[in-house]
Amino acid sequence: MTEHPSTPEEVVVPPVRTAADLVATPPSYSDTSTPLARAIEAELRARERQSFSAPLPRPDRTRVMVVANQKGGVGKTTSTVNLAVALAQGGLRVLVVDLDPQGNASTALGAEHRRGTLSSYDVLVDGLPIAEAVQQHPDIPGLFTVPATIDLAGAEIELVSVVARESRLKKALAAYDLISTDGDSRLDYVLIDCPPSLGLLTLNALVAGVEMLIPIQAEYYALEGLGQLVETVEMVKAHLNSDLSISTILITMYDGRTNLASGVAEEVRSHFKDQVLRTAIPRSVRVSEAPSYGQSVITYDPGSPGALSYLEAAREMAIKGSSNGGGPA
Repeated sequence: MTEHPSTPEEVVVPPVRTAADLVATPPSYSDTSTPLARAIEAELRARERQSFSAPLPRPDRTRVMVVANQKGGVGKTTSTVNLAVALAQGGLRVLVVDLDPQGNASTALGAEHRRGTLSSYDVLVDGLPIAEAVQQHPDIPGLFTVPATIDLAGAEIELVSVVARESRLKKALAAYDLISTDGDSRLDYVLIDCPPSLGLLTLNALVAGVEMLIPIQAEYYALEGLGQLVETVEMVKAHLNSDLSISTILITMYDGRTNLASGVAEEVRSHFKDQVLRTAIPRSVRVSEAPSYGQSVITYDPGSPGALSYLEAAREMAIKGSSNGGGPA
């Protein structure tokens, strides 16, 4: 019998990358024959990455990114917090502006946000310089927060009679030295966390931002909400901010075991192509637990699938941003 030379099988790259795909086998601990061994390996790699990983590339200019989705419960604030922490741990300087009156991002980032604290409310309503409201993260160098207090809940009404009410945040960011300057002290990222609605707070963010990051849950209803959000972005571009573009879409709460999640991911990717990050964030109990301890999942459980995924999503976002000059793709 004549033997035919074997041909290597074609490697198929999955359209969505999850935490399991991120764990390569290092020579020092290569036993991944059991789920427990693989979990231990993942945690060791995560802790090693925090200490010894190469720094993330800096963009040429500050990337002002609006994190928004009018549909609630899609992981918007969770994604803002964890991406900010991941970028800061990669050596970048990151400012989170919390525009959600619930103040969940402020809580997760360890920022003081009791009533009376200088906050995004004072910036929007009273014209306070952003520098006076910025708080340094207690444990992570290079991570800063402009917190939200409960006073922000009334800002929508108070801003109605204000001149140029939709551009208050844009004006404040333009006057902030750490955005307009160059050098090591310059901010690399400004992530603006919006409330789950399309009121004046979100409008201020859309006018101030250059890029938009949309977290989308891997469920059918999320597709309908995404279409409405895109229409809103187009209206803002036409009338208020021609520089705004959707640069990044992050699929959250992804469960690869279901056809629904895979179908939603494929549908989003077919419409938005390279704007969708390959890394998807899985459903994770650890991601949900972390805020109750005032932490991100990256600091709460660095070896968990959720932490690994957010670390890789941030790396992907940073590399993509540096390759196109720090602006939208």
